[in-house]
Formats: sequence, C-alpha cells, structure tokens
Amino acid sequence: MDVPELLPHPLAGGAFPSPVPPGTGWPDDPADSSTPVAETPGEVGSLAAGAADLHTLDARISVCRACPRLVSWREEAAVIKRKSFADQPYWGRPVPGFGDESPEILVVGLAPAANGSNRTSRMFTGDRAGDWLYAALYRAGLAAIPTSTHVGDGQRLHRVRIMSAVRCAPPGNKPTTAERDACAPWMAAELRQVLPTVHVVVALGGYGWDAVLRLLRDAGVRISRPKPRFGHGARTAVETSDGRRIIVLGCFHPSQQNTFTGRLTENMLDDLFAEARALCAPE
Repeated sequence: MDVPELLPHPLAGGAFPSPVPPGTGWPDDPADSSTPVAETPGEVGSLAAGAADLHTLDARISVCRACPRLVSWREEAAVIKRKSFADQPYWGRPVPGFGDESPEILVVGLAPAANGSNRTSRMFTGDRAGDWLYAALYRAGLAAIPTSTHVGDGQRLHRVRIMSAVRCAPPGNKPTTAERDACAPWMAAELRQVLPTVHVVVALGGYGWDAVLRLLRDAGVRISRPKPRFGHGARTAVETSDGRRIIVLGCFHPSQQNTFTGRLTENMLDDLFAEARALCAPE
C-alpha cells in the first residue's frame, strides 16, 4: 500500500496527507473522526436537518461523501496537484461556510475551485476570484485583512458570511443537477441558521442567484413572480414568513473571465458592497 505523502501546512506547520483526514490537526477543521458522514443524498438531508448549530453543520458538511463523481474529482485534484502548489497539502474535502455566525450580509457563490478552496479549506480562498472578493470586502470594512491565502492567515469577516450552493469542487466548475440537488440540504440548513439576522444576500453569478431564490422560496420566503432576472446590480426584495424584508443583489462572479475582460471592475464591486452595507441596519 502506498504511504501518503505528508506535507507542511503553509502557515500553521504540521504535516498532512492530501486529502486531509478529519481530526488530524488541520487549522479550524470543524470535524473529527466521530463526525457522521453522509454517504447518500438521503443521509445529507437527515444529517443537515439534525444539525443543532453552525459548528455541527460545518463539521458534517466537511466530511460529506454523497456524490461519487465530486468525491473522486476533489480527491484527484488533491493528489495530482497544480505545479505551483505541489509543496502544499490539499484539504480535498467539502468546504463549509466562512464568516460571521450572525451575518447581516450573505454572499453566495457556485462551488469551491479545485486549486483554491479545495486546497485551503476556506470559501473563496487561494485563487484569483477570492483575491478580488476579499479585497472588495476589506475596502468595504467587512474583512480584517485585504487577502485570504489560507486558514491561519488571520482573516476574519465582520457582518458577512460566505457560502456556496455546492460544497465540493466540480469538474469544469459545473456540478450536475443531481449533485446540486444532493448538496442543497446543506445550504438550506445553513440558510435556516443565519437567516434571522440577514438583511442582504449578494448572489455571485446566475447560478448563485438561482440557488438563493430557490432555497429562500423553499424556506417559506415570498419571492415575486415571475422569478426576478439575474444581472449585475439586479435587486429584488423578498419577504420572510414573519414579514421581514430581505434584499437580494446580483453580482457578476469575480472569475478571471469577468475580471480580465473588464466585465467586472473593482469599482463595480465596491459600489455593490457599499449598497449592501447601506441596506443593513445601522451599526
């Protein structure tokens, strides 16, 4: 049997195989060897529904194995590393949400990147899209530092939480409909935990927009019909069952395709997060 290569964490030290087993000392790993593992979509639903708090939910998300294609791909990417990260261990597991546990602003994306969050274990960390997002959050006064390179770097979010519709890195950045649906209970459970404090949801890209509106509707939030259309700066108000108003803002995804071509600029991101802050309750 091949012995897995052990590599040091870039910031915290220690030696880890790729993928990283739960409970082996990885910084901020929410799981351990006793965390229950979802092996099927049905088990995702029951384990998500039974999570009493965000920490328990994050732990269960981080060990999920319900989608064989995604498990295979994320772990293959963790072993056959990008050359520039060949000296680092890869998380190689699903990525839980990151940020404030009582957020006023919720940022929702598509899925982890194979050499970004799948490597670092933190949402939108370790790739160009994350560089843009965290820099914008910092300029808006919502992040502690302007970069997010790895867990252990001191990054903290204020009033903001980041999550994604799918928690494993998908091949070609395109999860299947079945994979999206299998993962949806994790996002729905996280949404239930944080929704009482949320004033604004920033949906990154059309996929994030559709996922947010679908899960808000499933959570009993009133959505206008026909379904609001996505666009950068698109804005729609939704109403919770207790009559509270939440604003959903559309934002072009900070992918290299959008930022390199100028479809999304720093000023556009800054204006959008300034609007999100203005829509929240006074500090």
